[in-house]
Amino acid sequence: MKSPKVVERIIDTLAEQHPNADTELHYRNAFELLAATILSAQSTDERVNMVTPALFKKYANAKQLARAKPVDLEKLILSTGFFRQKSKSLIGMAQQLMDEHGGEVPADMEKLTALPGVGRKTANVVLGHALGVPGLPVDRHVLRVSNRIGIAEGDDPVAVEQQLCAALPKEKWTLASDVQILHGRRICRPKPLCDQCSVRGDCDYYRLVNSTAVGPGLSGLRQGSGQARRSDAEAAASPREPDKVRATKKTKNDARRVRTARR
Repeated sequence: MKSPKVVERIIDTLAEQHPNADTELHYRNAFELLAATILSAQSTDERVNMVTPALFKKYANAKQLARAKPVDLEKLILSTGFFRQKSKSLIGMAQQLMDEHGGEVPADMEKLTALPGVGRKTANVVLGHALGVPGLPVDRHVLRVSNRIGIAEGDDPVAVEQQLCAALPKEKWTLASDVQILHGRRICRPKPLCDQCSVRGDCDYYRLVNSTAVGPGLSGLRQGSGQARRSDAEAAASPREPDKVRATKKTKNDARRVRTARR
């Protein structure tokens, strides 16, 4: 992997390519961001943003949401998918906030992940964006981008989070996540747009693709992480892809698919 100095330079360069990078979920406070992030599991930020205005108009805080009837809540969040489980998680989260935290969202990883429907990634989103606590959410985009570039290695979100946090100052943890998420959505897609990437000169994957295009005999080279890694953002996984990239594989097929997992 790359040195901390190089990792920070890469994040700074990505920040220049994606200025004002931030979560794309709409929210006004920590409670709204927490609820919106729970809803975003197996959905899109765009879809969640279409649902939350009506949701927060009816349930503006934890106290109101804790009293919600599942059948009423399900109608509001139906289009985000898995609406019954999400309804159960949202009501349970709100009830626990009322019972244990006075209705406020705690600025603590352990307390956040004890809430229904809240995993480490969701907790980091809320901590870093709404509560002013350094956090580095790792989703499928961060896994894909960091492994391809070579600033982290592995398909375990917690391990990748630890590697990135160790290489960066705390004040850049949330930024590092935001810029990689946007880069993964816009540029470093499963089929990447390498010609539009501002860090391709530092990217292990780009170096591998160019080398493969020149000739065979490169089976020992690394794709992003040092091997053709699969990515796993949370617990809901999609099928793995073979570990090794054949030297004779065409460039258009070199892009790796990643596995998604629970938020």
